[in-house]
Order: sequence, then C-alpha cells, then structure tokens
Amino acid sequence: MPQSPFDRVPTLEECLTLMMEQAMLPNIAEHSRQVMRVSLAIADHLKNPVVIHRDAVMAAALLHDITKTRSLETRERHDLSGGALLRSLGFPRIAEIVEQHVYLAAFDHRGALEECEIIFYADKRVMHDRIVTIDERLHDLVKRYGINAEIRKMILQNKEIILAVETKIAGFMRIDLEQAIDGLRTEAAAT
Repeated sequence: MPQSPFDRVPTLEECLTLMMEQAMLPNIAEHSRQVMRVSLAIADHLKNPVVIHRDAVMAAALLHDITKTRSLETRERHDLSGGALLRSLGFPRIAEIVEQHVYLAAFDHRGALEECEIIFYADKRVMHDRIVTIDERLHDLVKRYGINAEIRKMILQNKEIILAVETKIAGFMRIDLEQAIDGLRTEAAAT
C-alpha cells in the first residue's frame, strides 16, 4: 500500500496521546499495549524479505480499540468508528488496519503477509492483558459479546479465518510462532 504525505503513520507518542484524548479505560489501554507486544513479536521474527511496515503495526496495535471505551455506551462498532476517527485525523492506512481487527475484509491465504492480518491475529491472542489460546479468547468473546445466537455464530465462524491467518503468519516466521509469543510470557513472568 503506497504511503502519501497525507497518510503518515502516527508515532508512539502520538498514539499514546490519542489514547489519552479518547479516554481509553486503563484495561483497554493495557489490552492494546499487549496486542502491540504480540504484533511486534511477530513482525520482529519474520523471514527476510517479508515487507511489513513495523511502525504501522505498532500504531495500529495501540490504536485498534481507540473508540472501544465510548462504544461501551454508544454500542457502535468500535472497529468501524475507530477507523473513521483515524481517517479523520489523517491516518487512512492505520484506519484500514483498525477497521479489520474484528473481521478481515478479504483474506488471501497465499498472498503477501499484511499488517492487518498481524493485528487481527494478535488481538485474538490477547484476552484483557493476558496472552491466551485462540479457544480461550473465542470463549471469552462469546461470553461477553454473544448476546444472541447470530452474534455467537459469527464469533465462532471467525475461528476458521483466525486459524488460517495463524497458519499464514507461521509460514512467514523465521522462528516458531508460539516460540515468539512465549518469549513475551517469559518476559512478563520475570517482571
């Protein structure tokens, strides 16, 4: 995706400022930081010459739930409203990634690895602020958001895509995917 002067990636400081301005609840902010850690563990262990924009991964991970706090009251789809907010601020590239962190718009299991796939997957591996299995995360999503049969079905159907994305990411890694993620668990246990 080409980057125009009107499509720059926000810096870490700009992301943290946006998170404060949007009054992200502390637990949502910590979830976002953990999604960033998982996303960067993936991005930092990709085979060469995989082309991923690391700063875009960092920013999109931090901002993927940028409107989640307000959505708890408004019931808006935070993936779409977050994308709209970021687009209005001049970050369309990050907006597109954020809009796909719940459901991928299009997935090509044979195509190049994309930043949106990394964020989508990392979000499915982080429950609150803990790294968990996909099954644990989906169980939690069904429990918290599965208010009717249709929503529960959509969440569970998403599992096939999540597993396909996991397989795709693993194919681009120079170390085992779980090994990269387990490194984060080891770091957390040491602190």
